[in-house]
Amino acid sequence: MSDAIPVLKDIVRQHAEQAAFLWTIYDDALLNPDEERNENMDDTRIARVRDQLEAHIDGLRIAGKTGRTIAQERYNEFPEAGELFVLRMLHPGAERLTIATLDLDGVRRYLDHHLA
Repeated sequence: MSDAIPVLKDIVRQHAEQAAFLWTIYDDALLNPDEERNENMDDTRIARVRDQLEAHIDGLRIAGKTGRTIAQERYNEFPEAGELFVLRMLHPGAERLTIATLDLDGVRRYLDHHLA
């Protein structure tokens, strides 16, 4: 009997897509709090987005190699900041990183550098 946990690839893909989307929402709300599109993004809502983003990243991490593979496929198809952010959060050594403790300026520099 195998102890391997089955991975539902469609669910993992949804985790990758939602995490990329939520990163763009989260980052935009922090960078542009005075923009009309962010007028309802108070501290409570930003915290909820951050928690949801963290949960989707956790789902991808739990999926292991399959999570990283699917995140790479999403980035290959959509080479944008959200997809690259997700992929970077899944790199070996990033397991203990949390959204709340990230150096956001450093993250943005990394994304800008690799998307240029």
